[in-house]
Amino acid sequence: MTAELTVLALAILLQAVQFGAYSIRANLDVGPGYAMSARDRAPSRPMSDLGGRLQRALTNHFEGLILFTAAVTLVTLSDQSTTFTAACAWAYLGARILYVPSYALDLSPWRSVVWMAGFFATILMVISTLI
Repeated sequence: MTAELTVLALAILLQAVQFGAYSIRANLDVGPGYAMSARDRAPSRPMSDLGGRLQRALTNHFEGLILFTAAVTLVTLSDQSTTFTAACAWAYLGARILYVPSYALDLSPWRSVVWMAGFFATILMVISTLI
């Protein structure tokens, strides 16, 4: 398996960990009764700031993971895995790992800087397949 595919597998596992963290926080915030309901009404208790940030970080990773998966697919199917593309993949994963606490703890502007690093790493992987 290429380094890029290994990082993709780890990024998927990170997504699962993020989902777990958000789910635990959401259950604590709104209660398990609401969390397990059909959610046809608004919760009787609001989501905490931390719960909201964890939810947004999770959603953001879903969005980033789509682009990263496409980049890994391009690199892998075109047989263009290099040290550069592997480094970009690891940079993406590192940025995503740092993004969760930087978002959860509201570390502005670092959250945006970390997000940008992961995004550019992904875009550089794609560009590398074109040159």
